[in-house]
Amino acid sequence: MKYKKLVVLCLGVFLAMNLQAQSPNQEQPLRKDIIVHDPVMIKQDDTYYLFSTGNGIAMWSSKDLESWKFVKPVFDAPPQWAVEAIPGFKGHIWAPDISYHDGKYYLYYSVSAFGKNTSAIGLATNTTLDASDPNYKWTDHGKIIQSYPGKTNWNAIDPNLITDKKGTPYLSFGSFWNGLPIVKLTKDRMHLAEEPENLQIIASRKKDLSAPNPPSVDNNPVDAGGNAIEAPFIFQKGKYYYLFASIDYCCKGVNSSYKMIVGRSKKLVGPYVDKEGNALQTGGGTILLAGDSKWHGVGHNAVETFDGKDYIIFHGYDAQDEGKPKLRIEELRWTKDGWPKVMTKE
Repeated sequence: MKYKKLVVLCLGVFLAMNLQAQSPNQEQPLRKDIIVHDPVMIKQDDTYYLFSTGNGIAMWSSKDLESWKFVKPVFDAPPQWAVEAIPGFKGHIWAPDISYHDGKYYLYYSVSAFGKNTSAIGLATNTTLDASDPNYKWTDHGKIIQSYPGKTNWNAIDPNLITDKKGTPYLSFGSFWNGLPIVKLTKDRMHLAEEPENLQIIASRKKDLSAPNPPSVDNNPVDAGGNAIEAPFIFQKGKYYYLFASIDYCCKGVNSSYKMIVGRSKKLVGPYVDKEGNALQTGGGTILLAGDSKWHGVGHNAVETFDGKDYIIFHGYDAQDEGKPKLRIEELRWTKDGWPKVMTKE
């Protein structure tokens, strides 16, 4: 999860991310094998843009999905609302989500305190992603939703925007605690359209949502508990909505156990079920991809369609490079009975 319990490892990872992304005003070299965490992607004209966890929100661009150029982070300074809302927040922003609607790019993002659900989701918009365009300017719209220790049994991080067939926007989100909630937004996508007190949980590893949260394991944050599920991403394909999520533990380098699960529903708000018919709301979920000898833990995925092909975008912990989180992009195909399959490269 985003609460990095192995502080030394995580500081090293993010130092490496910052080192490879320094000097944004200079012409940046193209890079492959880039270090990213929680990646999402979108295409504008002939260029792919990637956003990920980092100081000010890390941003990259590419013409071919292989060679990447660092772009100046979204925020030069920590958003003031986040500094006031989250004690100790200094600008390291987690798990962005990018989408396009009615002439604007919508970038939701997460701010949080270490080991707590003292967390919030914010929103910034831009009319273009091309930093050389004179109209390029991120406008921050502040907080969309916030979670509070002892008050909300969910964690306001890891947002993902999805619209139903009528165009109504929803935001799914969450990490640990009771599971992954979903909330309806206003038509402008900038405010909640329903009260957050009794949000529907669409995925959890708990068999009974009314039961207490399971205890944390190993040295993970006690307050978060042991309901190791996070990072929802909903993708519409044919007559189904597919809910992707990550389970078990990220952020432990070569010891990471992160893996991705999937379920589907004909309704955006669920219920989502896996291949065996088990509800994701109460512990179900078909394993889509897990770590192996090359990648120790894979997860926090997005799914996008580019030029008629579906792709799954995620990070994996490179077993041959000290467990650093690296960008992975794989084609996603679909079985005859309508389930996704990751076409991993040999």
